[in-house]
Amino acid sequence: MSDAALHIAARPPLGGLRLLTGLASLLAVASALWLFQGLADGNRGFILHLRALKLGTMLVVACGIGVSTVLFQTVAANRVLTPSIMGFDSLYVLLQTSLIASFGIAGFAAVPVVAKFLAEVAVMCALAILLFGSLLGRGSRDIGRTILTGVILGVMFRSASGLMIRLIDPNEFAVVQASTVVSFTRANEALLPVGALLCGIGVAAALWLAPRLDVLALGRDSAVSLGLRHAPMVAATLGLVALLISVSTALVGPLAVFGPAAFFGLIVTGMTHGLVRSHRHALLLPASALIAANILVFGQMLFERVLHQQTALSVVIEFAGGLFFLYLLLKGRVR
Repeated sequence: MSDAALHIAARPPLGGLRLLTGLASLLAVASALWLFQGLADGNRGFILHLRALKLGTMLVVACGIGVSTVLFQTVAANRVLTPSIMGFDSLYVLLQTSLIASFGIAGFAAVPVVAKFLAEVAVMCALAILLFGSLLGRGSRDIGRTILTGVILGVMFRSASGLMIRLIDPNEFAVVQASTVVSFTRANEALLPVGALLCGIGVAAALWLAPRLDVLALGRDSAVSLGLRHAPMVAATLGLVALLISVSTALVGPLAVFGPAAFFGLIVTGMTHGLVRSHRHALLLPASALIAANILVFGQMLFERVLHQQTALSVVIEFAGGLFFLYLLLKGRVR
């Protein structure tokens, strides 16, 4: 099948476009409420700046998690698995702990934030490419081994960082804790444009590959019979997953350390497949990003402005995601 035919076949139908328009409109309303609801009469410019920075960070993270989860589930052919299983969060904690243990608090603070951000993304992507390249050379039968290796590496990274934490002094431990706790409030103005650019490149590449992803979702044998080069396509897709997850993790911290990221991606993809009801990634990818953004913005606004941070959004995500996970297992909807 030619590239032109693939892209024509992947054009979203009119109903799908209406769904995306509705989700985008809902996100616009959520963003406006986030920026202007309860705006005090004091220094409005300063408050708007802080809110816009936090909103931009939430949008980038939501886009990265939503799109990467759809891509990962397409490759793994399983709607229960999420990219957090590959140990990126544990690697991030190990990187932060290693930097603080090696250079001390003063040396860690002296590293430029943009350089540190790019180094973290590069290291996490390099590890993913090394892992995927070595395990996916013989086709899809190595997917299970790749996932199992990711789980084992995650345990190893957590053990190594735990050992290093026990060796450093209490002051350095406090810095490690502060740098590895997920927080949208610590969004850095210098990092957001870089993260948004990298995330945009990853999403644009995923949308460009959407027709081939539709073929990839049919399974290895069907994809190969239709002329798709399966192994390079799987490697490219997992590389995009690594980029998107790395950017999200480096921006706000290891979202999967406390559990909500795995369930957040699961909730997003479950809602995406339920609303879209199509196999076309030209619809699934933007819908997942919009749904994730709506959940984050509305949820964060509810817990900050209505409940006054009496609880955490991650608690609700873990609870709802756990119930949805059990629902998928009990209903036998795991492919």
